[in-house]
Amino acid sequence: MKPLRIAVIGVGHMGRLHVRKVGELRAAGEDVVLAAMVESDAERREAAAGEADAPVLADHRELVGLADAAIVSVPTVEHFEITRDLLDAGIDALVEKPLAADLEQARSLLERARGAGRVLQVGHLERFNPAFQAVARRLHKPLFVEAHRLGPFPERATDVDVVRDLMIHDLDIIQRLVGCEPERIEAVGVPVLTDKVDIANARVTFPTGCVANVTASRVSPTPMRKLRFFQHDGYFSIDLLDHAAVIFRRFQEPGQEKPRIEMEKVEFDPEDALLAQLRSFVEAVRGRGEPVVSAGDALSALRTALRVVDAMPSLDELS
Repeated sequence: MKPLRIAVIGVGHMGRLHVRKVGELRAAGEDVVLAAMVESDAERREAAAGEADAPVLADHRELVGLADAAIVSVPTVEHFEITRDLLDAGIDALVEKPLAADLEQARSLLERARGAGRVLQVGHLERFNPAFQAVARRLHKPLFVEAHRLGPFPERATDVDVVRDLMIHDLDIIQRLVGCEPERIEAVGVPVLTDKVDIANARVTFPTGCVANVTASRVSPTPMRKLRFFQHDGYFSIDLLDHAAVIFRRFQEPGQEKPRIEMEKVEFDPEDALLAQLRSFVEAVRGRGEPVVSAGDALSALRTALRVVDAMPSLDELS
């Protein structure tokens, strides 16, 4: 079997992490190789030249014949054109979230991937968070969800609002666990440091009756990534940042007058989510199977994220 040739397109902060993970996967015995790095910015291209034993190209179209698969880690506005070209060239792709800037582009990529028989995975990284995976197996028909994803303003360029930048992670997780898209959304959002919404809250109601209260901010001093799920027999708390999970359940012994609450710390093996995502992508490419986070999943999450944005009243309406 020939090594799977993987390219990384975009060598900013996340791109360099992806380059490192390809090297770690190879060092762990996986038959993969970093085929090339692609960077349109000349300064970044020069800086990346010494970071790995692979050529650094200026144009993703130069990958034809050099790579079997590629990781797309560029600004969202560039996702569609680059991913389209990869799929048309017969190259499987792992694209950072969101899949594309709008629904039309996302649908087009999904249809191209299906038509060409290519693997198209999307980087909803929290799906590979070990704390989420440990709790997801034990959740059953959640009735209420609270999600908080907060952090300081990123140094990287921000080309989309906080809903598509951060909240979309939690929308994807909640939809995955509830099993459907919401039927009603109420939302509010405010721009703070950019001309786009930087802090947002949404109340999302699903056909199952589940209600989710979701908050995302990129102007908060203290990072937080927490999810709380309430169902008829318990309360599940997940800290995605600290990789910790706790379950609270009501328990009443025979003859006991009042029930009590028992706490259980969920035990699980720590795992590098970014490495797990890459390993999953490699498995999907080699087996020609559906990836863990498919383009269909990503399209659904993006559709809900855009509905959240559309549900927000204008600042004039709020004043």
